[in-house]
Amino acid sequence: MILGIGVDLVDLARFDEHITDNPRLAERLFHEVEQGYAIRQLAGSFAAKEALVKALGGPAGLSWNEIYVVRDGAGKPSIQAEGASAARLREAGVDKLHLSISHDGGMLIAYVI
Repeated sequence: MILGIGVDLVDLARFDEHITDNPRLAERLFHEVEQGYAIRQLAGSFAAKEALVKALGGPAGLSWNEIYVVRDGAGKPSIQAEGASAARLREAGVDKLHLSISHDGGMLIAYVI
């Protein structure tokens, strides 16, 4: 059963400017697994997290740095969660998340089901 669908669009140049101007922002927004990602991957992770919040109908119980995006050997992204955020997802009845991230030019988009 689908509980929600979320989408988010990120302007890469604007995102890069925010992260560059405020390096501590990356620490608050990204899990340690994501800390070494290139700016384009960070923007994709950010869009995925925003899309997840929208799919759930709000951020209650979610922590940005407990949710992270990983990619398998073929590059397919997936969302992982730990701690209170994982518990919040279980409480919401989420047993599987589907994620798609795409980019073109300076824009990135993420869909979460």
